[in-house]
Amino acid sequence: MKIAVMDGQGGGIGATIIKAIRERLGHTIEVLALGTNSIATSRMMKAGANRGATGENAIVRTSADVDWIVGPLSIVLADSMMGELSPAMASAVSSSPAKKILIPLTQEEVIVVGMKPEPLPHLVEEAVGVIESERGGLSDV
Repeated sequence: MKIAVMDGQGGGIGATIIKAIRERLGHTIEVLALGTNSIATSRMMKAGANRGATGENAIVRTSADVDWIVGPLSIVLADSMMGELSPAMASAVSSSPAKKILIPLTQEEVIVVGMKPEPLPHLVEEAVGVIESERGGLSDV
């Protein structure tokens, strides 16, 4: 199983996701850090990603070759993250055959209805739980 965790700006959301994946699912899963900038990629690498890459081409190419893509909702919104997420990046994530887990955090002018506000740690636990259930609940921890 290959999971791409995608984030931008400071990479804090992506780092939180990667830490939770490692704690709950262990180290047999390949986790790729995809950052819109080098700071985000670096922070996700420090959180335990196997490999990392930065920028539009890396995100476009890698999105087509993973089983899962996990990140904030803004990774499918062109020009989000204060312009860091290009239309090509958003399109690549949206059209990828990978399963996507989008965490409903956004600073964009988007309102997702039908959701109750939850703190980031709760949302990350739910996201990792989805991967864990698809995997059959097996862990190498």
